[in-house]
Amino acid sequence: MTEKHEPQVVSQPLIAGRSVRLDRELVRALAHPMRNRMLGLLRIYGPQTATTLAGRLGVNTGATSYHLRQLADAGLVEEDDSRGNARDRWWKAAHQGTEFDAAELLEQEPELALGFLHGIGQTYTENIFSFIDAMQTLPPEWQEASLLSDFIFHLRPEELAAMMREVMAVMEKYKTADLTAPLPDGAEQVTVQLQAFPRETR
Repeated sequence: MTEKHEPQVVSQPLIAGRSVRLDRELVRALAHPMRNRMLGLLRIYGPQTATTLAGRLGVNTGATSYHLRQLADAGLVEEDDSRGNARDRWWKAAHQGTEFDAAELLEQEPELALGFLHGIGQTYTENIFSFIDAMQTLPPEWQEASLLSDFIFHLRPEELAAMMREVMAVMEKYKTADLTAPLPDGAEQVTVQLQAFPRETR
């Protein structure tokens, strides 16, 4: 993540390892929401087949097979040669994270970039609703540790950029090196969603 004042977005987990920076070609590959979700599942849960991805997403295997080929053509996923066979192909993410400059993409490919960003927003919304639906069954300590809130500030662009650098430094402190590794005792997979943007004023 560069220290620029233009809006910057980091999609998927902040973890150690390789990341890919989206350009206009890669955003075309991720403009379909299902491809973005599939890539996220591969990064979080490790190598999967088209069948296991279809089960997680509630779609047919033909759809996931098609989208995996599109992701592979873009260099975002690759075959896991250590698993499977000719009839049972396993796929893995080629990178552990995604970085992109939203302002740059909106200037280069406005329609595709908007579709891509809407897909990300939809995924974030689904994450929140899934958590709300599960709140009643969570142990009290997880209910108390979780947070659903927003905060309003009066800031200049450079102040918001400085705040985000400080927040990202805190995230870096708690990063998980390998999300596909077994969970430590007492730990759960936790999503921290971060959005910061100017509100419409009236």
